[in-house]
Parts: sequence; C-alpha cells; structure tokens
Amino acid sequence: MRELRQPMKNRTGIVRDDRYLLHDTGGGHPESAERLAAVYHMLDESFVREEFIRIEPEKASREDILTVHSRFYLERVAGTEEADYLLSPDTPTCRDSYQTALLAVGGVFRAIYSVVSGELRHAFALVRPPGHHAEKNRAMGYCLFNNVALGAVYAQQRLGLKRILVVDWDVHHGNGTQHAFEADPSVLFFSVHQFPHYPGTGSYAEVGIGSGEGFTANVPLSRKYGDGEYAAIFDKLLKPMTLEFGPDLILVSAGFDVHTSDPLGGMRVGPQGFRGMTRILMELSEATCNSNLVFVLEGGYDPDALTESVKAVLMELGGLCVCDVSALIRGAHRKKVVKVVQRFEHVQRPYWRCFASP
Repeated sequence: MRELRQPMKNRTGIVRDDRYLLHDTGGGHPESAERLAAVYHMLDESFVREEFIRIEPEKASREDILTVHSRFYLERVAGTEEADYLLSPDTPTCRDSYQTALLAVGGVFRAIYSVVSGELRHAFALVRPPGHHAEKNRAMGYCLFNNVALGAVYAQQRLGLKRILVVDWDVHHGNGTQHAFEADPSVLFFSVHQFPHYPGTGSYAEVGIGSGEGFTANVPLSRKYGDGEYAAIFDKLLKPMTLEFGPDLILVSAGFDVHTSDPLGGMRVGPQGFRGMTRILMELSEATCNSNLVFVLEGGYDPDALTESVKAVLMELGGLCVCDVSALIRGAHRKKVVKVVQRFEHVQRPYWRCFASP
C-alpha cells in the first residue's frame, strides 16, 4: 500500500501497523495476534498494494481516553505496563497492551480525520485490541478502550461534526458503545447482534434514556441469520433511519464473528453478506455525509474467515466489485425478516417518522 501523501478523496485507506500484534493475550485465547496477522498477510497481495492507501496511526493521548473512560479506569489499564494482568476474566493484558490500546484509538482517530478532511473517501482501521464492549469504568469481552465511542467523540469535539451514526454488526452486542451514548441524541447507535448471547444486553426495549430516547436501536436476532436477512434488515430498518437522522459521519463496528465459520457465533453470514452490508452503508454515506464512512475492526475469531471477510469489504469499498443487494434481499428468508421488521418498527415508531403507521 502506498503512503498517504496527497488528497485522494476517491481512494480508500487502511490503518495497519505491526505494533497491533504486540498485545499478547496468551495461548489459546480467541482474540490473538494471529487473527490480525492473517489479515495483514492478505494486505500484502498486489490488489491491496495497488488500490489502497496506507494510513499511519499515532497514539491517542491520555486526555483523549478520558473523553469516554474514567481516570480510575485509565490508570488501571496504564498499570498493566508493570506486569501481565487480567482486567476481567476474559480480558488478559501484557506489558505492551496499554500502548497498543492507545495506538488502536489513535489509528481510529487518524482514519476518521483522513476521511472527514477529504484526504480519502473511506477508511478501514484494522486495529486491535477491539473496543465495543469496553465500559467507562471497566474492561470486558477482550476490549480495553472503546475505539469507536472514542472516535465518535473525537469527530464531534475535534472535527466539529454534529451527528454520528454508529453501526455495529458484530455477533455480540456493543454494550460499551450503547452505554456511552444512551442519553445522547447526537449519536444514533444501531446494532444487529445475536440474542441472547454475550454480553446479555441489546434487547428491542433498550432504546436510550432521557434526551437520547429513540437514538439507541437494537435488532436482536436468534441464530442462523444469513446474508439475505442481514441485507434486508439493513435495507428496511437502517436505511430509513439513517436518511431521517442525516449523519455527518458513519462509523462501523465491524465484527466478523457473524461469519458462518466463526467459533464464537451462530450466524450464517459470508463474504456476500459483508459486501451487501458494506454496499448499503456506502450508498447511505453518499446520500447523507459526503461518503464519510469509517470501518473499525471488532471481533472475528477464525483467521481464514476473518481474512476473506475483510477482503470482501475492502473490494466493495475500493470499487473492485459491486454487490447486487437486491438479489441478496430476494434470497432472504421472508418470514424471518418480516418478524424482525415488525417488532423493530413497533418499538421505534414513537421516535421515527419513517416508521409511522400509514
């Protein structure tokens, strides 16, 4: 990949840095460096080097982290530089984890800046550790700092954007991101996830609180939803909400553990499904926010499945293929889709004109 040197608004950027591999979770842990190493190996293919721009990350500052996380928690994560430590039963760290987590946040910042400033059209931050489970005061679900939540605040406070849409398609609900913005009407959080499943949050009834009521939108799914169903949900639910909300930036918590081969999920999404969701998001970003669209890696624990899925997204972002979304939707299980759409619209109807009864 070529270095980012000049404005290239029609190009897509990739955040990549071998320092993300230094976060060592120990033998047998699902969120291992090997998963990202496999993706990086794919990035060395000629089509990536020729078509995509490399974005060099910089570490976020302590002050940046405090826009979402508490000082107590920041100091707790920083203390892992002294010794390997379990921040939660499923979130181990090593002496490099804190600096790697700062670099992950900073990589997301750099991706957002590159797109919003007009340097690039889209970006994909291929970083770790992941972030969407991280709460204000605690780590959980392999996550240290909430990369996407911090990115949303950065876009608002540092770049002057007003409305941010966060789309989370990870198989696990992004509890940390939801809680960061549940009272904030300037951030619309839309999550499609397996339910009931870890971490146990993300029911239809969770719609936000106070002035943020209606700006949390959860689509909890049972097992075995696939390409067509995900595309239909994006088309019938996410699309009208996005057009009504009118975001200035779309951030995607891109978790690839909805892949049919992932050991931690129960969904049936494949490369075509990821391409379809990406195509819909591209079209929505073009319609609402000058193509300001940034993907951030979350889960995905089968290295081969993760690699082919990331490649599918990149090919769509780079215009190397164009998914026929209509064909995907025609192949969806109609009863599954109708059930979800009706339940979601019933819950969200009081808050959104697009779901008003005829």
